[in-house]
Amino acid sequence: MREIRYLQATAEALNKEMELDGNVIVFGEDVRESLRGVTKGLVGIYGENRVIDFPISEQGMIGCGIGCAISGLRPVIEFQINEFTFFAFEQLVLQSQKLRFYSGGKIKIPMTFVVPGSGARGGISGQHSDNPYSFLIHGGMKVVIPSCAYDAKGLLVSAIRDDDPVAVFLPTRALADKGEVPEEQYAVPLGKADIKREGSDMTVVATGHLVGVALSAAKKFEEEGVSVEVFDVRSLRPFDKEALEKSITKTGRVVIIDDSPITCGFSNFVSAIIVEEFFSCLKAPVKIVARADVPVPFSQPLEDYVLPSEEKLINAIKQITGGA
Repeated sequence: MREIRYLQATAEALNKEMELDGNVIVFGEDVRESLRGVTKGLVGIYGENRVIDFPISEQGMIGCGIGCAISGLRPVIEFQINEFTFFAFEQLVLQSQKLRFYSGGKIKIPMTFVVPGSGARGGISGQHSDNPYSFLIHGGMKVVIPSCAYDAKGLLVSAIRDDDPVAVFLPTRALADKGEVPEEQYAVPLGKADIKREGSDMTVVATGHLVGVALSAAKKFEEEGVSVEVFDVRSLRPFDKEALEKSITKTGRVVIIDDSPITCGFSNFVSAIIVEEFFSCLKAPVKIVARADVPVPFSQPLEDYVLPSEEKLINAIKQITGGA
């Protein structure tokens, strides 16, 4: 099977969905020029009526998209920078996420929010280094974070076809990764996790680009005779509790690695599920490796200190397995 980059896989998914469904349109700032690459070349294929450069007003952009969704279109809205979602929270959470509820289910809001370049990538400081998916999950929105090229294509397809708002975060540190991706269109279901590596001694629950970090750590522990299972969350909301229970029942030990702040972050949600529902399966306390509760510093050494890393994950695994 051919190998393509993660970013190329997302662009391919969007292009094909626009070809298959004339109701799929694209909004964003500079999407015709495609600063990130997700929308590259689309305006030349589908024209300016379906690929729309929006003024610098995230709140207005989302509001316009909501109107389009209510009228039967399927807008895909790209945020240039992850923090730009903050400007549109009233429209994202209070409007797009709740309008179906407000209407008693009479209207649908089929919107997809694409956030490429989410997370820190070295020297972009506190202004552009956040991962705001925990905020959207708290607001009730469906959220996915593909970890590889295959999932990037399949999850974006599912998000576009869903009748509710879905936020798709595309981590900076994964965008250039290559992987096997079929040429035909396919969908990876929302709400389904994936075991990226089978193991028997412990489970590492990982999100986004940190799945790759977990796989690297698991390979090193294999050389020491420790079998690490890598659980790729993929869909943060809806969350696959059934798959998590199956993994923890087998291993009895868990480390959660996630790139949102440790206080009230996604890792706390997963930890709460494990402790409340699967406590009897545990052979050791749950460990969390997540962001420190501070803005990401500009200094590269300080940024490395704040963010989750393979070294921190390895130390956490050793603490649980008695190798520290």
